[in-house]
Amino acid sequence: MQRKTTIKLAIALVMSTLFTANFYAQSEPTEHPEQTEEKYDPVATALGHALDSHEIHFLGEGESAVHLPLPVILYTDNGLEFFMSSEFHHGEHAHIERDGKKVDGYVYKNYFIDHHMTKISPVIDSHGHYTIDEEVSITDFSITKNVFALFITAFLLLFVFMKVGKFYKKNGAVAPKGLTSWMEPLILFVRDDIAEPNLGDKKTKFMPYLLTVFFFIWFGNLLGLIPFISNPNLTGNISFTIVLALFTLIVQMLFSKKGFWKHIFSPPGVPVALYPILIPIEFAGIFIKPAALLIRLFANITAGHIIVVSLVGIIFVKGSLAWSGLSVPMTLFISCLELLVAFLQAYIFTMLSALFIGTAIDDGHH
Repeated sequence: MQRKTTIKLAIALVMSTLFTANFYAQSEPTEHPEQTEEKYDPVATALGHALDSHEIHFLGEGESAVHLPLPVILYTDNGLEFFMSSEFHHGEHAHIERDGKKVDGYVYKNYFIDHHMTKISPVIDSHGHYTIDEEVSITDFSITKNVFALFITAFLLLFVFMKVGKFYKKNGAVAPKGLTSWMEPLILFVRDDIAEPNLGDKKTKFMPYLLTVFFFIWFGNLLGLIPFISNPNLTGNISFTIVLALFTLIVQMLFSKKGFWKHIFSPPGVPVALYPILIPIEFAGIFIKPAALLIRLFANITAGHIIVVSLVGIIFVKGSLAWSGLSVPMTLFISCLELLVAFLQAYIFTMLSALFIGTAIDDGHH
């Protein structure tokens, strides 16, 4: 039963993130003026690595670039439109004025996308001069590289849990083998070191959620360390961490007890004169705690990736291969450190989620 609940929660997390991923207002890259000798821009490279995209870029630039196009799914006033992102590269090269900035990109049909392939805008063609069409609204349900990574993480999670569940269903309580022997200590770790201290006897009810969150974050972080595979926790998809934090808040509210609300609106051991000050602070804490969850996860994972890109960029900024003697060892060190951070962030998010839920379900008799 817990395995089925875990699978349902994993699917819910993916679908919720998919339908919110593209509503996040992303930072707009500035145009790179045409130059005869283009200089390496480490900031643009780092942001290009962190931002979400409608394609998976492997190597090269411009016409010689090697990339994997992803489906573009747009819902506009004219209905649903579907095409591959590669159509933009086959379209017209153009510039538009967007948010007070001149942006370089591509036009296909009546849509413009910047050269980083991050954001799609409706445009009007006035004899080769393109402007934003303010009368057309777009809802973007595209499978971007971060959403693609979400699906890979979800399928991997489903495969692992179904395989482990099938083993125990077939063999019962026997010594684990293969994949099960690797998963069992981790599942026991979540149960004994995260759920038990914070939830006590009520841990069984919340184990499916805690296991789903822990492994979903951890698997996503590990996949993000593989070249060309995006990490769902990066800048371009902060909605991933928003959805996870919202799930924790929803679970906390659904199962909260009377003692939790009494502690907020009638703090024990506090003079009544301080209620006007303390009650708003306690009430705001309900929303501040999940906000801290999402910011912590988002910031740590993003920082690690940008540091790696920046260290490699030193070689190109200095224009000397000799700097690789410093850059490569430091990059290797940070990459190894990210393996620890990948696990640590999953642990911290799950542990704090269990802590917040534990305070909400406490009956107040202490």
